[in-house]
Amino acid sequence: MKDAHQHKSLDDVHESVSVHQGKSKLKRLLSFFGPAYLISVGYMDPGNWATDLAGGSQFGYALLWVLLMSNLMALLLQSLCARLGIVRGKDLAQCNREIYPKRMNFVLYVLAELAIAACDLAEVLGMAIGLNLLFGIDILWGVLISFVDTFLLLYLQRLGMRKLELFIVGLIALIGMCFLVEMFFAQPQLGEVMQGFVPSLPNNAALYIAIGIIGATVMPHNLYLHSALVQTRKIEKTPVAIRRAIKYNFFDSAIALNIAFFVNAAILILAASVFHKNGMHDVAELQDAYRLLGTTLGTDWAPKLFAVALILAGQSSTITGTLAGQIVMEGYLRLRISPLLRRLLTRLLAIVPAVVVIVLFGDKEVGQMLIFSQVLLSMQLAFAVIPLIHFVSDREKMGEFVIGPYLRFFSWLIAAVIAVLNFQLVFEEVRGWLQDVDNIFLQALIVVGALGLLLLLLMTIVYPWVMKRKPTRLDVHASFEEMEFRAASSFRTILLALDFSKSDEKVISQVLQYSPSSCKLLLIHVVESASVKYTGGLSDDLEAREDMERLKQYAALLRERNYEVDYALRYNNRIKAIKECCEQHGADLLIVGSHGHTGLKDIIFGETVNKLRHAVKIPVLIAQ
Repeated sequence: MKDAHQHKSLDDVHESVSVHQGKSKLKRLLSFFGPAYLISVGYMDPGNWATDLAGGSQFGYALLWVLLMSNLMALLLQSLCARLGIVRGKDLAQCNREIYPKRMNFVLYVLAELAIAACDLAEVLGMAIGLNLLFGIDILWGVLISFVDTFLLLYLQRLGMRKLELFIVGLIALIGMCFLVEMFFAQPQLGEVMQGFVPSLPNNAALYIAIGIIGATVMPHNLYLHSALVQTRKIEKTPVAIRRAIKYNFFDSAIALNIAFFVNAAILILAASVFHKNGMHDVAELQDAYRLLGTTLGTDWAPKLFAVALILAGQSSTITGTLAGQIVMEGYLRLRISPLLRRLLTRLLAIVPAVVVIVLFGDKEVGQMLIFSQVLLSMQLAFAVIPLIHFVSDREKMGEFVIGPYLRFFSWLIAAVIAVLNFQLVFEEVRGWLQDVDNIFLQALIVVGALGLLLLLLMTIVYPWVMKRKPTRLDVHASFEEMEFRAASSFRTILLALDFSKSDEKVISQVLQYSPSSCKLLLIHVVESASVKYTGGLSDDLEAREDMERLKQYAALLRERNYEVDYALRYNNRIKAIKECCEQHGADLLIVGSHGHTGLKDIIFGETVNKLRHAVKIPVLIAQ
């Protein structure tokens, strides 16, 4: 089943949620519920709203069946992601890195990052539009305000995975309640709504909107995300436990995605019953829908609830986008960066283009940016779906949990539908760009880019079948076979960084393990008195003199034990001073005491140990 010695997806929350082991099936089922709700918010993000509004206002209830079909497609694909994560213990990005060539993986990574940035762009714009509609805040300021929620995910992750899931479920519940009230105001005819589930396409324009609905519904980053989130559950590695986990995660996906379907269907039904019936057939902008809801339904609550739901949808979706970004970066590149930096990069990739367009062209181009974000998502979707089907169809890797022939047939059918429809959408957009661009070099660049994507798609399909090379092991570090192990040389010069606190006892105790005849000791203390801060260097104040006396006492203690000891004071900057001392005296080992505080205290009192590890090029022993 699971390959040994592998990097864990979302390492900080991997297997952090215990599964109920008692007799109660309900409690066991509830312990698996959560990951799919984080996935479902991507299916009801602001990027979906424009296509739902356009479909409902132009064609009434006729395209409801498209929403249902896309939801069933999404359910199948997300269940395959859950199966992959549970059985293989790897996310989709890690599996891609294992199979595809290095350069191809880099292109797939870039496309995945573009999809995440495009999705985050839709969330940023949706939230900004919601703030503008509800409070009259300028859209540019709304985009900038959305930057503040950069720190929300960091706080929620500190609380644990279950609390993060509960927060998302709460937002989804509020969105659902908003649209329940909207349905009460709109009072759609149930018989007409049911007729919308009969497949029909009134004209070519309906086909185009249907393509947009499917493209906006199935989100590529959700496929990466789901395969990682299911690994937050701690399950036994037995066939029975794995089969149970697959079943319960399917239930989780079915319920969560049906909620997402309700939200999308509610938007389309709202547009059909309010706009289409009143002859308003060209409502596709969120701002237009907000303004017309109040005048058509005759209540101020309808547009306000619409705006509140829009803000909630944007806020909930942006959290999952950042998690997906972490997964693709670690899976494809084996690169780990701090959660704060990851969050800032993701948000800046969405905010900067939005701010530039708004500053240059004004609010009127916001709707076009939303459409453009959906086109980018459509371009990337096939490159996530096709590898997923390859992986869950691999009997050698999946064992008894490989998908059967019928499920495989429907999976490839869905992949074909998605690829054709989404490339049709991209083709229409590219043709429009070519018509609008007069520069022949830009036209050639667009054509070459489109052909390159087509070639990459063919390689994604064919490569796992044609290439029979042995897959490389996926490790976040060098492979075990490539590593060489040698006996460590003895330390000749050991530097002890002392801070004259209780931690010095542990530092001194650590060095006593080394033979006096084999090493020389260097004791240093960094003076950070007020006068040193002012002068920036040497000082002969009372604190410096007392510190020197304390160093002499430590030196005398160690000399009594036959150690060769030298000592020195350093001044002002702890990290810089210790690093320079290590280099000046050729130290082989640095021993430093742990300060014993984290979080806010690191900001107040400073964080020495963690920064030292990255500053020096010798082993660092942290005495705790």
